[in-house]
Amino acid sequence: MRGSAGIRSGTGRPGGVPTPPRGHRRRLLRWIALGLALMVLAGAAAGWWLYRKLEGNIRADASAAAELERYERERPRHLTDGAQNILLIGSDTRSGKDNARYGRDRGTERSDTAILLHLPADRKSATAVSIPRDLVTEIPACLKADGSRTEEQRAQFNWAYEWGGAACTIRTVEKLSGIRIDHHMVLDFGGFKKMVDAVGGVEVCLRQPMDDPEAKLRLPAGRQLLHGEQALGFVRARYSLGDGSDTERMRRQQQFLGALVQKVQSNGVLLNPGRLYPLLDAATSAVTTDPGLATLRGLYELVRGVRDVPTDEVRFLTVPRRPYSADPNRDELVEPDADRLFLRLRTDQPLTVTPPSPTAPQPPAGPSSTDGPKAVYPWLAGTGVPPSPVPTFTGTTADTPGCR
Repeated sequence: MRGSAGIRSGTGRPGGVPTPPRGHRRRLLRWIALGLALMVLAGAAAGWWLYRKLEGNIRADASAAAELERYERERPRHLTDGAQNILLIGSDTRSGKDNARYGRDRGTERSDTAILLHLPADRKSATAVSIPRDLVTEIPACLKADGSRTEEQRAQFNWAYEWGGAACTIRTVEKLSGIRIDHHMVLDFGGFKKMVDAVGGVEVCLRQPMDDPEAKLRLPAGRQLLHGEQALGFVRARYSLGDGSDTERMRRQQQFLGALVQKVQSNGVLLNPGRLYPLLDAATSAVTTDPGLATLRGLYELVRGVRDVPTDEVRFLTVPRRPYSADPNRDELVEPDADRLFLRLRTDQPLTVTPPSPTAPQPPAGPSSTDGPKAVYPWLAGTGVPPSPVPTFTGTTADTPGCR
């Protein structure tokens, strides 16, 4: 049919562009739909492959779980639903290609670092308590790698890991603090470096130059962006900064962890797929955990609960201690201060931290466990006694500024 101008109607578009036949349009739509379906399937397959790869990275510490089950009746009980206590253990093992460069593999290892991380039920804060490796404490009888068992004895804290691995260290911390350990993570030198590199390095502030041949580190004073090897040297160095004590090293470790928390919470990591996947890959391949955390779901639930905690509510402190009376090169707990700290964590009660001062003494930390049930557990007394004041301990937060 032709119009008045002699042009066939319905066969073209404005401007003279011909309209594709209906059959051709249907075939084109089918190809587009097929292409989209293939893209969705490819994306799903890639996502599944990445999920399986990341989950396959995680190593579960089944032997520690079995040993803890053996002593279940001796372990502390939970006092607060929803709160979690995770023991972070830094191993100084020399086994494996990433760790061999730091010394001979003698088949043993000690806990270079031990941090008790408390996550309250409301997940509005986080408290990380460093436990000195030189602390003299009671170590229970533990199962050794060769199948024999040690005897209960008073010894240096980091020997627990050498004698009986994570299970022995967990039982030692539980005996020391009365706090039930829900999960644990073990990180070695190589794993630590991978995680730091995955976030693009971590910035710290050096108040003085650092030259430590043993830690393989030489840095000027001021702002420094530390990558894997440098970061490891920074947290391991002991004799090149300050008074050469383990106290100085724990402070640097806390400073570094605070800076790492800030970096991971930044949009440059969490919202950047190019950095997020390497971080997940490094994190899952770097740690050995208890079976409860040895899945992506387990780790995700843990991270999800703390990812929004404000940096000024992420607290770092060291358990109150002093030179050991029998050996000034070792440490012992300061009581009742240490018991007050452990009581707050056991019962999921708040605490605050204040930066250390060379002139001001540490503020009182509230009632001790010997002050009677009404003072320690006023919420259980049922007598209308108000809760005790929130205690303050010496420490820092993740938002503590480095260089000014």
